[in-house]
Amino acid sequence: MKKHFAKTIASAVLVSAVSAPGLVFAEKAYLEITLKVDPQDRPAAGAVYTKFKQPFLKQVPGAQSKELLMRSDDVQVLHGFASRAQAEAYLGSDLFTKDVVVGLKPLLKADPEVRIYSVN
Repeated sequence: MKKHFAKTIASAVLVSAVSAPGLVFAEKAYLEITLKVDPQDRPAAGAVYTKFKQPFLKQVPGAQSKELLMRSDDVQVLHGFASRAQAEAYLGSDLFTKDVVVGLKPLLKADPEVRIYSVN
């Protein structure tokens, strides 16, 4: 499951672009990533979030916000972007693929759920 993380994300971007092509360039978007992480591993997942929050906000084009939601069943990270295209681009960035993904892989119990929402 863990080895399919990047493939799952790429598929989510493609599906969202195909299913809602008119929304690809809509202003403001949210990238929601839901992670299945065991309760004892949630502090480590939170540490990955904390480590990369400021680099995300300072380095990623269009990044506006990043929030960590610790829930009883999973962990969600909600990223705010100026546009849907910027949210999609982030999923292919080095910060995401080489830093965030690498940090989270050992903690994941299932492939992540990745969704992008456009706000008009």
